[in-house]
Amino acid sequence: MSKEKRLFDNTIRYQNLSFAIAYYRKKRHLTQEQLAQMVGISRQHMGSIEAPNMFRGISIETLFNIATVLEIEPYLLLKFNPET
Repeated sequence: MSKEKRLFDNTIRYQNLSFAIAYYRKKRHLTQEQLAQMVGISRQHMGSIEAPNMFRGISIETLFNIATVLEIEPYLLLKFNPET
């Protein structure tokens, strides 16, 4: 393997993740503030996670916690495709 630094572009993945969280949150009739409180993060943090152009990484623990609160399996947030 080359010693060059590999660059990865996960822009679309972050956008789909943000859309998925917003989609399932709205489906459960929760506001960003309510979901954030239930997950244990600030509303600002939740807002930046859902913002499709922020590309804010989240920990796997936060992802799991969001899925738990939304009562879905975590993989649904990662495989979300708004075009299907």
